[in-house]
Order: sequence, then structure tokens, then C-alpha cells
Amino acid sequence: MQRSNNDIWVGLFVLIGAAALLFLALQSANLLSLSFQKSYPVTARFDNIGGLKPQTAVKSAGVVVGRVESITFDDKNFQASVTLALQSRYSFPKDSSLKILTSGLLGEQYIGIEAGAEEKNLQAGDTITATQSAVVLENLIGQFLYNKAAEGSTPSTPSANTNKK
Repeated sequence: MQRSNNDIWVGLFVLIGAAALLFLALQSANLLSLSFQKSYPVTARFDNIGGLKPQTAVKSAGVVVGRVESITFDDKNFQASVTLALQSRYSFPKDSSLKILTSGLLGEQYIGIEAGAEEKNLQAGDTITATQSAVVLENLIGQFLYNKAAEGSTPSTPSANTNKK
């Protein structure tokens, strides 16, 4: 009977440990976000969202103030429509702007919000129009290579000492 009782406790401890590891893995991959804060939805439209995903952080001054709730494609405007869930304890002016930023050089993307100066604050259901799309690294490299190729193909000006007499 003593051995059976120990087996139950060991099994319970292993299950709790496995659940804790699963919870940490989901939290670190941003696949699970447990937030008991009240929030309000705000919509923004972007031309290019890059690798932005649902549950991505929305930050202001480096502090997480909300999460991306959903991402859809608006086939009338041909833009990505991103719904944000901003925490109710944070209020931002209506003329605030959003940027899709990257943590580090090749890190994950998040939305940065810069507060505006208007008196009225964002309310549930508002749409933010001042947005800046994601910077796509492949486009930057392509533009850099194109500019370098264009510089190499321009004819150089002859020097003044090559005049024939």
C-alpha cells in the first residue's frame, strides 16, 4: 500500500511539471496570453503587416499596453485590417499613430503606438488611420542592390588631364 501511495504522488508531481512546461512553452511562443485586464478594441489598417501575428504585443514606450486580437484582409481597400485589444487602464489620444516595429535586427515584430496630442481619447471601435507599415528586409536589400547596380552603370566623367593637343 505504501508503494502505491508513493506512485500516485510521483505521478501527480510529473503531471504538474509537464503542465508547467507546456504553459511556459506556450507563453514564450506568444500562443497563450492570459490577461484578466479589461480591454477595448481598436482597428487599424496597414498596407503591409510583414510577419505580424495574432497575440503580438502592442507597446508604448517599451511597455506592453495591449495585444493584436485579429488580422483580416479588407478586399475593398486591399489593406490588412488589424484589430487591437488595448488595456482599459491605458488611454491614448485619437490622433495616435501606429508603427510595425521589429525587436532587434531579425527579431519578432510588434506594434508600437505613439501618443498624439488631441484632447479626445480613443474609444472602443475607433479606427486609427495614422499607420506605418512593416519594413520588409528583403525589399531593403533589393533596393540597396538596385541602387548599387545603378551607381556602377553610370559612365564616369573624363578627367581634365586627358585632353588631346
